[in-house]
Amino acid sequence: MRKLLFLFLMCVTCAVSAQDVTHYKKIVKELSSAKYRGRGYAYDGANEAGRYLEKEFRKAGVDEVVCQPFKLDINTFPGKMSVSVDGRELEAGIEFVMREYSPGGKGTYPLYYIDTLNYDSEKIFADLARPENKNAFVVCDFFFTYKHAADFRRLQSKADCQNAGLIYTWSDDVLKFYKAYGERVIEKPMIWVSSSFPKAARSVTIDIENEFLQGYECFNVIAKVEGKRHDACYVFTAHYDHLGVLGKKVYYPGAHDNASGTAAIVTLAAHYASHQPEYDMYFIAFSGEDANLRGSEWYAEHPMAPLQQIKYLFNLDMIGDNNPVQYCEVSDPGMEGFRLMEQLNGKNRYFKSLNRGELAGNSDHYPFAQRGVPCIFLENEGGDAFAYYHTVLDTWKNAYFESYVPTFKLITDFIEQYK
Repeated sequence: MRKLLFLFLMCVTCAVSAQDVTHYKKIVKELSSAKYRGRGYAYDGANEAGRYLEKEFRKAGVDEVVCQPFKLDINTFPGKMSVSVDGRELEAGIEFVMREYSPGGKGTYPLYYIDTLNYDSEKIFADLARPENKNAFVVCDFFFTYKHAADFRRLQSKADCQNAGLIYTWSDDVLKFYKAYGERVIEKPMIWVSSSFPKAARSVTIDIENEFLQGYECFNVIAKVEGKRHDACYVFTAHYDHLGVLGKKVYYPGAHDNASGTAAIVTLAAHYASHQPEYDMYFIAFSGEDANLRGSEWYAEHPMAPLQQIKYLFNLDMIGDNNPVQYCEVSDPGMEGFRLMEQLNGKNRYFKSLNRGELAGNSDHYPFAQRGVPCIFLENEGGDAFAYYHTVLDTWKNAYFESYVPTFKLITDFIEQYK
């Protein structure tokens, strides 16, 4: 039913050339390939992807391309990545992932299970001080830890407790590598495990290597198309970095998140390079989004054009899905423009509806919204591809492209009519 509805929506949108759609898919496939190692910071994957995008923007015929460098501190997992439970090896990226700020470690350790039904913190710390539990890995349901956050912070500290590490159980069959912005490293290994984790396991053996990169240099890729006027501009943004690798063999493709949005701003750049706009246009592929919005924060502090000149900013993040309802977040100064988008969408039926959520610091629009820029965040979430968000299954084959043409047309029609 969802696919039939989207076929209808595709038919009523104005035509985007088959060549544009083919080019779009080609970029998504390239960026999510193994060549870029998940577009993370280990193996220079993100920077390799940035160099590819620089070439793509130049091929699109834009007037200028600039790479804007910045530095960040980030924890990575480029080396050994092995976890076994009672002698059975778990599959990295599927049955276990590392917490982003975890150190590495090597050895075999007993397991100590937290009794969540009869929780007693004094008993837990007393138990862990006993010789038989020394150097144990503490096992607990992840969401339960929020109820006793102070205790679990103590369990991360060598000074407060002698446990060797922590294992957090998760209800999903396939784990999300939830964050990438490990800007610090804690004292003990922290591992998330899936629902396949044996409930009565007695020991865990790990061989994990992390590498903390301090002052690692990344860059934003900025393309410009000159308009007829230079007193204002439109800005299109998408982050091209992703989660990177989990050891030497596992990488996170990130086709939906966010090769899909990045490819869209490249094709938009090509469109306006061949159809000169009224105002200057900037197309910014950010790095460092999955490292706590570092790239967009840096650009917002060091813009190529004054932020006050931005007529409207479009942030495209995860548009490779098939939900006929388009999610969006809008800054307060962007509400007038959003009302025009609703009118255009109601008239042309690009999407069933535009579902506006609460503004949050979840993508690269946020640093601009905080600075009073009229902006919108467009994300096609909740479709079939969203099930693979931040997992190793966010692949080219699991991405969907139904939302690309409606998004493209909504943006270009908006720019034609926005005053």
